[in-house]
Amino acid sequence: MLSLLGCSLQASSVLKNVTNVITAVGEMYLFGKHHDNRVWAALFLMIISAITGGLTDLSFHAVGYAWQIVNCFLTASYSLTLRRVMDTAKQITKSGNLNEFSMVLLNNTLSIPLGIFLLVVFNEVDYLWGTSLLRLPMFWLVITCSGVLGLGISFTSMWFLHQTGATTYSLVGSLNKIPLSMAGIFLFKVPTSLENAASIFFGLLAGVFFARAKIRERS
Repeated sequence: MLSLLGCSLQASSVLKNVTNVITAVGEMYLFGKHHDNRVWAALFLMIISAITGGLTDLSFHAVGYAWQIVNCFLTASYSLTLRRVMDTAKQITKSGNLNEFSMVLLNNTLSIPLGIFLLVVFNEVDYLWGTSLLRLPMFWLVITCSGVLGLGISFTSMWFLHQTGATTYSLVGSLNKIPLSMAGIFLFKVPTSLENAASIFFGLLAGVFFARAKIRERS
């Protein structure tokens, strides 16, 4: 959210490709997993795309880009940690498995203390008591839909990680950058140049190439 305050939607989408690079390197060092040359070539293309995208972005904002890079590290750490937890659960639990329901319950329960901490730090308690949003039915409808979608994302993420690895999870998720980048360009009318648009689509193609390389590696 903080990155989008100073970073366009399409630039943010392309920068998220850096998450794939961090995750792949993390899997190599933490789990001893090796990737073939096609995968590393695709990762290299993603890095080049992210750099050129920043250099040619007409709406470049250093703080927005910095927050997005932090987000990439946090996202990669999240998927790698979940994969480690699942592998550990196989060794120390009687069933040899920690199902999706347990993972989602633990994940969301652990987020409650952080949520309370942020409420206090940003003084949002007073804001919530005084805002008129709480009296709008549409607000409750939208926030409920958001919660249901978030729960669905949690379940599907846990199931996907159970079936695959952290890198595959990361790269398949990166495919949603194609419609997101298109939406950012056409819906929000963010100023862009031909060079910047080319770097964005180059990054999207690198993500697709990465997915194809991982599929071939798996087969």
